[in-house]
Amino acid sequence: MTLVETREGGAMQPRSGIALVAHDSCKQDMVDWARFNRKTLSAHRLYATGTTGGRLVDEVGLAVTRLRSGPHGGDQQIGSRIAEGDVDLLIFFWDPLTAQPHEPDVRALLRLAVLSNIPVACNRATADFVISSPLLTGRDPWTTELVPA
Repeated sequence: MTLVETREGGAMQPRSGIALVAHDSCKQDMVDWARFNRKTLSAHRLYATGTTGGRLVDEVGLAVTRLRSGPHGGDQQIGSRIAEGDVDLLIFFWDPLTAQPHEPDVRALLRLAVLSNIPVACNRATADFVISSPLLTGRDPWTTELVPA
């Protein structure tokens, strides 16, 4: 999480790196979820794999750093962003009922996120909990103070 100056008075506000990934059968759910959470998401640095990122840009109007599609190295690119400390949260709507040709990359991405101790949401219910958490803004949920990084 990094602190950035806002246009409203120049106060420093936390800004997280959020990675957004969705398998083909889950892309519409990701678009719907992102549309509902557009205001919150737009306050953060967003990264997404190819097609998912394109849909978030075109259909939701979010500013997204688009990487390659998952099967073409996008999952690994997200993983490298996690390893470099650029991603603080992974929202990965994956399809547990469909075999993926890049399954080893998917497993490696999830393993890296767990090892890096970043929150991972794999469905809409968990994503709703995480995105609405006061911890996302870097504030202590019991006070109004910023949590030290």
